[in-house]
Amino acid sequence: MAVNRTPVLKRCRALGIEPAVLGYDKKSNRQPHNAGRKVSEYGLQLREKQKAKFIYGVLEKPFRNYYDKADMMKGMTGENLMVLLESRLDNVVFRMGFARTRKEARQVVGHKHVLVNGKQVNVPSYLVKAGDVIEIREKSKSLNRYKEIVEVTGGRLTPDWIDVDIDALKGTVKNLPTREQIDVPVNEMLIVELYSK
Repeated sequence: MAVNRTPVLKRCRALGIEPAVLGYDKKSNRQPHNAGRKVSEYGLQLREKQKAKFIYGVLEKPFRNYYDKADMMKGMTGENLMVLLESRLDNVVFRMGFARTRKEARQVVGHKHVLVNGKQVNVPSYLVKAGDVIEIREKSKSLNRYKEIVEVTGGRLTPDWIDVDIDALKGTVKNLPTREQIDVPVNEMLIVELYSK
């Protein structure tokens, strides 16, 4: 599997993202080298796509598949794309506060710690549906790792579309999010413009 080994803060600086969006509580004070440079229209569109891919940890081919799927759905393609990315299982685990970052959430899912509606799911890209119950399996709940995670993520705001019982490490997807409920700093219209060329 392809892995991007570029330091997270460096990528955040290059794409103009706050590390807090990814769940990191670090700060980067340095300015990117090309801060004053004029960016072309294509450059802006490409940066938005790279931002979305980086935030959700999705590679090019799966991202393109999400775009094609969003394009076939009813409604605005850009909004559909963001809803699809937001309803990935690894992202929902991160949003519920069962992981500090999306990368960690991906690992938690991959190591078979997560149950969806009582069944074990180890596919980070699994798309959750409204009404799905997501929990950490019984055997893993007693692990020290989750006590530490809950201490760190306890103060994080859970989105309105998710209901979480943090003590039981269990949550329910009340409904799929609308674009207004997704607080990711991405202009999805630029991504649509890029792909519709």
